[in-house]
Amino acid sequence: MYGLSTTTPITPPDISAINLPGVLISIGVGVAVWLVATFVIAGITKRVAAGTTFFKKPHFRWVAPALRALDHERRVQRANTIGSLLNSVISVLVAVITIMYVLKNLNVDIAPLLTSVGILGVAIGFGAQQLIRDFLAGIFITIEDQYGIGDIIETSEVVGEVEAMGLRITRVRAEDGTIWYLRNGEILRVGNRSQGTYVPPAEEPADASEAGAAPQQKAGE
Repeated sequence: MYGLSTTTPITPPDISAINLPGVLISIGVGVAVWLVATFVIAGITKRVAAGTTFFKKPHFRWVAPALRALDHERRVQRANTIGSLLNSVISVLVAVITIMYVLKNLNVDIAPLLTSVGILGVAIGFGAQQLIRDFLAGIFITIEDQYGIGDIIETSEVVGEVEAMGLRITRVRAEDGTIWYLRNGEILRVGNRSQGTYVPPAEEPADASEAGAAPQQKAGE
């Protein structure tokens, strides 16, 4: 019969079950994969930002003035945005997989941890739905090249020139000089006047309208 003062002995963790070489190998492989992926993404981003070299040949230089002045800036922006996104995704994936292998080699049961992380992810997803929506919309706007820096766009809220673009917001300068910050997830419809053959509506001259009003006044007299 055990009394209330009876305590169960605390057994220390089995240090012999820890695979120290496996921990070091997991960390080394994770760092190596991350470095290689970062180097590859940086190379692809640089080549995409530089553009094609077909029109840079000497006998095609006469075509250069016909190219849009903002194409290079837009291409660099899209390349940097997509490169940053890929770097973030690769970094998170490599970090998560490396941590899982390290914990496994440390003889840690990761099943309860994965369950907790899954529940936390669901909670964060419900709380940040609008933020995730803005980021996804910004990604598709960038990839599909719906508009870029320097374009004149028309949305349900404003008509103006795009001054800056991000994955979450787009900064637009309206015709009256007001700076608008539009959340990408709330831009349901957008028209790009710079990409198409936009023709501004013809304005009636003031002299013609006054000349048409004068005879009517005389007839009434």
